[in-house]
Amino acid sequence: MAMKLRLARHGRKGVPFFWLMAADARCRRETGKEKLGTYDPCLSQGKAPKIVLNKERIQYWLSCGAQPTDRVRRILAEEGVLPKYTFRETPKKSSPGKKALERQKQG
Repeated sequence: MAMKLRLARHGRKGVPFFWLMAADARCRRETGKEKLGTYDPCLSQGKAPKIVLNKERIQYWLSCGAQPTDRVRRILAEEGVLPKYTFRETPKKSSPGKKALERQKQG
């Protein structure tokens, strides 16, 4: 079974709160096998994000072959669970196409 470590969104509109879940990669976002921690970005208060992790269980799921999503990998790297990883800020597929570049040159 392909397992993922991913975020499940909770909270209300405009004030997100996330659970870090170990979930089957083929299931919906909100379902999961086990809750491994919480991530509160504190967008409404303007404070630093709050992160609470169960590091022992995260290491267990990583040893079982679970793959973290990009956002979860970044959170785990900040907390020291995973080694630092360099992320590309903008993937190539989001860059403008040939026609858009031509229009930018013209006008």
